[in-house]
Amino acid sequence: MDTMIAGLEFAMAYLDDVFIKSMGIQPVKLQIQTWNSMMENQTGLQPGGHYTPPNCTPRHRVAIIVPYRNRNAHLWIFLNNIHPFLQRQQLDYRIFVIEQLTMVPFNRGMLMNIGFIEAQRIYDFTCFIFHDVDMIPENDKNAYNCVNSPRHLIVAADVYKYKLPYESYYGGAMAMKAEQFQSVNGFSNQFFGWGGEDDDLFNRVKKKMMSISRYSKEIARYTMIKHVKEHPNPNRLHSGCRNILLLVPISLGSPFHLPTAKGIVPLV
Repeated sequence: MDTMIAGLEFAMAYLDDVFIKSMGIQPVKLQIQTWNSMMENQTGLQPGGHYTPPNCTPRHRVAIIVPYRNRNAHLWIFLNNIHPFLQRQQLDYRIFVIEQLTMVPFNRGMLMNIGFIEAQRIYDFTCFIFHDVDMIPENDKNAYNCVNSPRHLIVAADVYKYKLPYESYYGGAMAMKAEQFQSVNGFSNQFFGWGGEDDDLFNRVKKKMMSISRYSKEIARYTMIKHVKEHPNPNRLHSGCRNILLLVPISLGSPFHLPTAKGIVPLV
């Protein structure tokens, strides 16, 4: 029986691989469509931006968690691209847009943590994608699922001339199983302003002796929507600060004091 189950799992993984290899680079749509136009193009979506393939039983149940504030045009572009991308991969998925309501400096890490906790309350997801709203995947072969190690999805973005900006770069979009994210205690809640929280998460993953997997730069390609950056976090480059944060339970187990919006709309 064990041999039969192992053989079935291998066959399913092989079919996944064949399916992904049959796809490739798709054009990124940067034009802003009206809400009604996007709704007309996404007839298969359930309330809350939840999609399940109608003709197959998907192997992966994926939560896409997007931290957000004051990026309405970017959100529309993101949704117009990411829904077809995920549907071509035959995923059971739902998009969670976690909006920060206060005008204090943006806290990306805390919003990611909130999204993770809220998503777990709603559905039995097998994979969590922590995704910036301004990053659009270009290649369908970039599989949005989780594996035995955390996966960094962005290797080559146009803003970085399609190169990894530095070896420990862990920003933009990453995929983690629930147990992987919980084992590192999630993101730090201490980074207000742009930068630092993704480098801190990289250190947390390494502290737990987990490797980080990446696709090749030919597959893990992204277009970044141009925008004005948030004010930088003055402590984002202070490695001593990041190392201290690794030792203190200040993330998933900490109370959240950041007002966020909550509601269900058709596309998200």
